[in-house]
Amino acid sequence: MRLTVVGCSGSFPGPDSPASCYLLEADGFRVVIDMGNGSLGALQKYAGLFDIDAVCLSHLHADHCVDLYSYSIARAYHPAGPQPPIPVYGPVGTCERLGQIHGFDGADALMKRFTFETLLPGTIRIGPFETTLAHMNHPVETFGFRFSHVGRTLAYTGDTAETDAVTELAEGADVFLSEAAFLEGRNLPVGLHLTARQAAAYATRAGVGKLVLTHLQPWNAPDTAREEAATAFTGDIDVAVAGQVIALLPVTGRRQAGRYAVAHDTSRWKGRGRAAAGADHQGMA
Repeated sequence: MRLTVVGCSGSFPGPDSPASCYLLEADGFRVVIDMGNGSLGALQKYAGLFDIDAVCLSHLHADHCVDLYSYSIARAYHPAGPQPPIPVYGPVGTCERLGQIHGFDGADALMKRFTFETLLPGTIRIGPFETTLAHMNHPVETFGFRFSHVGRTLAYTGDTAETDAVTELAEGADVFLSEAAFLEGRNLPVGLHLTARQAAAYATRAGVGKLVLTHLQPWNAPDTAREEAATAFTGDIDVAVAGQVIALLPVTGRRQAGRYAVAHDTSRWKGRGRAAAGADHQGMA
């Protein structure tokens, strides 16, 4: 199971990253998790334009979903002809929300390019992944995702403020990809996002193997977020960067995270899942 960070900037694209977008792969299946501003262009560095098998949208704020509209245009008007529909898993009203970008007939046009599956709390199967869904604490309906495959687990918060659902979602995960939009000591709005320290506190309660902070707003320094997180979590902490790859591997002498080793790489990957040359990339699943 391999995760590529396509975009990790919080609330809007930053100078070095699109807004939220992640590519999760296993057994040749590719699912895109969130498609925020600017992500479709960057996604093509890591997968062919039509090599995506499914899309999951955590919620319908623009920095997590708006590039699905651009993707619908690509799938409709490519010189090779219209592409067959692929499933999009999202909250109630996903098709209508994205259709509003297109115009009055937007929903009908989009329906021909995607099939829309409405998310509900519980467990479903998306390709090879057993996927557990839970409501998060955000102003619009928002889901966190827990993806499991052959004993390996990735938990992703989407956007959330504090809620016990985060602990349940992340329980024992090998990798916990958590939003950390805010830093401590500021006049923060209630019910919107987590601080890096709050994300780390959930990582400790849930007993995760590795914490990856993401959705940092562009004005927040990654080193400061990492330092704050380290006050509440003593395990492995990383801050997501665009192009980063996190591979969950069977334990083969690498550092263990829960039952599985975690390897990560911040270089750019090109082609369909091929690593750049170098010994550090060898053996990634």
